[in-house]
Amino acid sequence: MFFRWDWLRPQLTAPIVPTLGPVHPDALSVDLFEDILRAADTGDFLPYDKDRRWGGEKDEKVLGEDVVHQPGRTLIPTLTRRGRGTVKVFAYGLRDSVVEDADELASKLAAVHDVVNAQVVRPLSPKTAHPRGTRIQLKDFTAGPCPDPGGPVRPVTAWPTAVQKAFAPFADTMATDGLAFLHHQMQADRCGPVLAAVVDDRIVGAIGPMEVRADAIGRPQLMPQYFAVLPDARGQGLGRTLWRAAMRWGQTHGAAYQLLQTEVDGPSDQLCQSEGLATLGFSHTTRA
Repeated sequence: MFFRWDWLRPQLTAPIVPTLGPVHPDALSVDLFEDILRAADTGDFLPYDKDRRWGGEKDEKVLGEDVVHQPGRTLIPTLTRRGRGTVKVFAYGLRDSVVEDADELASKLAAVHDVVNAQVVRPLSPKTAHPRGTRIQLKDFTAGPCPDPGGPVRPVTAWPTAVQKAFAPFADTMATDGLAFLHHQMQADRCGPVLAAVVDDRIVGAIGPMEVRADAIGRPQLMPQYFAVLPDARGQGLGRTLWRAAMRWGQTHGAAYQLLQTEVDGPSDQLCQSEGLATLGFSHTTRA
């Protein structure tokens, strides 16, 4: 065993794990970190990796030989060849100096592996006074019912054919929010249902795919979704209606929870905070 839990556990200010992203706090364990090292050797997806649903091969891998694990700090570098390549160093530790150490390691490894981008990912406590980056939020479906929000929201396949055909131009318009990628997965029949909001026979918003899978400890988790509303349709409550419909879908299909990442103070962040989601911490990424 490489990691010592008595060293690592005090350093985990937020439940985020390299190559996996946010995990439920109950799933945090030394075995989880050991698993990501083993996956780096095999190149396979872990059974509970959320990216596994897209198929293919896992692109981001831990650079196991370069991990630094000490009582006061743990630095875990990862490498992806996507695009021009990126080295990320996840900096765990309570002292701010851990960022400087991670910055140095990221720059060195980017040069070694001949990639363009070097980044440092710093998990931050939910008590951080002035957070930046992304907020990790928890929707607990066991805490109470998720009522049907009503409104013009249905699965895309439940709308008339003419409306379904409107998804392609909607997806192209919202490509930067991941909707073009999602549309590609839908066409290949490689994902679960997608919910769409329709006004005047035009798709103006969508959230999906809707899928529930077991996490590292076997609890059913509603997987992350792509979520977007056209700019000219905002301000009408459609985003909230879509999100509530997605939460109802997750609860009625047996999910125990969902984890969300939202840009601090962004529209989705404000929506989730107003809906009472619990903040588990933050993740702040900087260039090395």
